[in-house]
Amino acid sequence: MFQTRFLWAPLLLTLFFAPLTLAQSGSERFGDYQLYYSVFNSTFVPADIASVHGLVRGEDRALVNISVTSAEGGLGQEAKVTGTATNLMQQAQTLPFQEINEGDTYYYIAPMRHTEEEIYNFRITIEPKATEQSFELTFSQKLYTEPAQ
Repeated sequence: MFQTRFLWAPLLLTLFFAPLTLAQSGSERFGDYQLYYSVFNSTFVPADIASVHGLVRGEDRALVNISVTSAEGGLGQEAKVTGTATNLMQQAQTLPFQEINEGDTYYYIAPMRHTEEEIYNFRITIEPKATEQSFELTFSQKLYTEPAQ
């Protein structure tokens, strides 16, 4: 587990310093839970980290990242996460979320394909493991292609 946590550190730093036009993030509160989301180009993920998690990097590929915490903060919690991304032509992609477990924290990553300056409407359903209640997160984002480094 320590090795995986160490591998994700460069990714998190990269996302923190990424321009907002290339990576968007946000959060929403639903009752006792805070849901965090971000969408970023897969080329932001270093090749060695992508390989460890079976992620395909490419200029036309983005990753959707979801994390669920207590509303008071804390580490990411286990949840069932499903969703779709629909472009303005109403072409929908099912988002195949993969659970990433790093010791005491969980987050969920789903790959998707897109074209340059394509706008997507995201609809994500999250059901925290500690409850049978589900929450629907919706947001829109324009995606950009980014050549691999």
